[in-house]
Amino acid sequence: MRRVRRCKDDRALIEGPHLVGEAVASGTALEAVLAAPAFLAQPAGADLRRRLDAAGVAWEEVEEDLLDAVMDADSPRGVAAIAHLPRPAAGDLPRHAGAVYVYADGIQDPGNLGALARSAEAAGAAALALGPGCAHPNHPRALRASAGSLLRLPAARRVAAEAVERHLSDLAPRWAALATRGGTALWDCDLGGTLILAVGAEGPGLSPAIEARAEVRLTIPLAAPVESLNATVAASLVLFEIRRRKAPEAPAGPAP
Repeated sequence: MRRVRRCKDDRALIEGPHLVGEAVASGTALEAVLAAPAFLAQPAGADLRRRLDAAGVAWEEVEEDLLDAVMDADSPRGVAAIAHLPRPAAGDLPRHAGAVYVYADGIQDPGNLGALARSAEAAGAAALALGPGCAHPNHPRALRASAGSLLRLPAARRVAAEAVERHLSDLAPRWAALATRGGTALWDCDLGGTLILAVGAEGPGLSPAIEARAEVRLTIPLAAPVESLNATVAASLVLFEIRRRKAPEAPAGPAP
């Protein structure tokens, strides 16, 4: 049997006890939960079964080889679920004055996308907008790399930059773009107000159309001879620098 590697519509394959547990905790709608006998016999399996029963989520015991056949992970961990995981449109993203939004431009690797979502949520970003050509946020590898963040952080798909700007227009958002060199040093850059941080794919970077929108071009000072960072690592540094600067302030409230 061929392993399931693609996501269809709003459905998502969620794998492993941690991610299935995060789905239960976040109230994600689970259509089916499949677990192998060996996993259910472990303390982690018994604990997850109690949580599923308490949440009123049905589960089914299946043979391990059958479960492994439908899972994407190279090292299956005994439990998987099919989730209903719809993604918001650009006009449904939350609006918070002074918040940071992440715009992914052409990130095609699901693992990088999941890692970016994890950093974005951890740093307090309001939402993630995925431009055309990005990997699907419901891809199993994206979900695993996000460690649960893509179950919670609003992530809109196939969003044009104009749609994000229009939705946030009354918050006066500024676009910020990472520049390998030639930008303002991150430590000296004005990162206040509502910000849209554009993150490009590994290699090609930001598209010219997105880079042209940037009012802020920032560069992370690096020690020689290193010339650049992984895009997700660079975005994480910027996101946490923004969080550091906002730390003494009260959390931003929703826009009216």
